[in-house]
Amino acid sequence: MAKKSLHTKSIYRSNLISDIRIAKEAGYDAVEMVGSKVLNYLEAGHDVEYVKEVLKKYDMKIVSVNDIAHVERTDQESIDRMCYEAKMLSQFCQDVGCDCIQLVPLCAHEGKPWNEVKKLTASSVVKVLDIGAERGIKFQLEPVAWSPINSLPKSLDFIEETKRDNLKMVIDFWHLWYGNGTTPEDVANLDKSMICNIHFCDGKRNPEGTVCDEEDLRGWYAGEGDIPMEVWVDAVKKTGYDGYWSYELISKRHWEMDTKEVAEKTKALLDKYLD
Repeated sequence: MAKKSLHTKSIYRSNLISDIRIAKEAGYDAVEMVGSKVLNYLEAGHDVEYVKEVLKKYDMKIVSVNDIAHVERTDQESIDRMCYEAKMLSQFCQDVGCDCIQLVPLCAHEGKPWNEVKKLTASSVVKVLDIGAERGIKFQLEPVAWSPINSLPKSLDFIEETKRDNLKMVIDFWHLWYGNGTTPEDVANLDKSMICNIHFCDGKRNPEGTVCDEEDLRGWYAGEGDIPMEVWVDAVKKTGYDGYWSYELISKRHWEMDTKEVAEKTKALLDKYLD
């Protein structure tokens, strides 16, 4: 039976402590926790020991913290910010028994040659990777569909550029499908040791000439969108991957619905597609 976790962006209006309980009540044994929820909790003065107590109470685990964003930026203010987040989140992860944080490079270098994008982004990312390495933390890279690093081949090329062994991949169905630079065959041929996590999600594309609104285009349960879910699931299974599959629903419509009902629906869909 596949390992399943709830990506807590799916219930974005809830907080860290409530997320753990809601996920458990929905049938999960793990969560992928939104990074801003962790930072909000810590910066409000709360103790990580209470998080550990809640995880133990519900027999839950945190499999990843998602994310540190804009890691491509090279200005000092951005570097200071990402290093601060890396230190805070790495310490939190070490304390709660989580070994993975997500990194998201975005669009600061859009329009530049690929080799320049790689080198500039790597110059900042390695600082974060080295902070995490001090605490035994690995990182999962998410290729964002509308960014320069928007495909599996580009992601692997970028990972090689960093010359670090604690940067791997998250396979996000929507981003890879929407980005048009990755095929299911590319995923199927990936060494499973390079996969930290799966973001199981459906979605659609915006009509040509319109704005890409991720919170609208990803606001669909599995089977309601345009992604051939079975094909992507099969591609991951062909790698031999045996880690967690996180259901990620980025949807402004669903964020205003009953969080427990949304969590229960995502769990039922993971059961349907994976088991």
